[in-house]
Amino acid sequence: MFLTLSSSILPLIPQKYPGKLRIIFRQQIQPWHPSSTLAHEAAAAILRLAPEKFYAFSQKLFEHQKEFFDVNVVKEARNETYKRLAKLAGEIEGVNQDEVYGLLEIGDEPGEDGGLNVGNKVTDDLKFLVKVNRLTGVHVTPTVLFNGVVENSISSSFTGQQWEEWLENNIK
Repeated sequence: MFLTLSSSILPLIPQKYPGKLRIIFRQQIQPWHPSSTLAHEAAAAILRLAPEKFYAFSQKLFEHQKEFFDVNVVKEARNETYKRLAKLAGEIEGVNQDEVYGLLEIGDEPGEDGGLNVGNKVTDDLKFLVKVNRLTGVHVTPTVLFNGVVENSISSSFTGQQWEEWLENNIK
């Protein structure tokens, strides 16, 4: 869905629906795919460091998503996966790979309070995303909301043409 939206629909909005439509892309973590959490953390790091590069990073991540599927990361230490995600982010002009990794890296020392689940520098960002999605009734991906209400007629297989038809019928 993201690739269809970014290639077909996002460029259309300013021309066809100026001031009438705003798309908010909100991450939804799938806990049954543990490595997806790491990819979402990388996206949260981009939002912190270069929010204007979020769509470019998301595009690149979707193009390389299979490299981060469970079977491709299972034998890799978490920080190694973070390094690969940071390297991917660094391929985008204006994004510094080392800064991305600096937000993602998990240290090997207990926190100041002795805690061992210290997370990384985007852990709180991820917690916020999870809370927002719970409050809006988002439980699976993709989920589309229209005027704040879940729109179940839109599926992940929607083509650009189906999106255009749906928008034409619903944006007044």
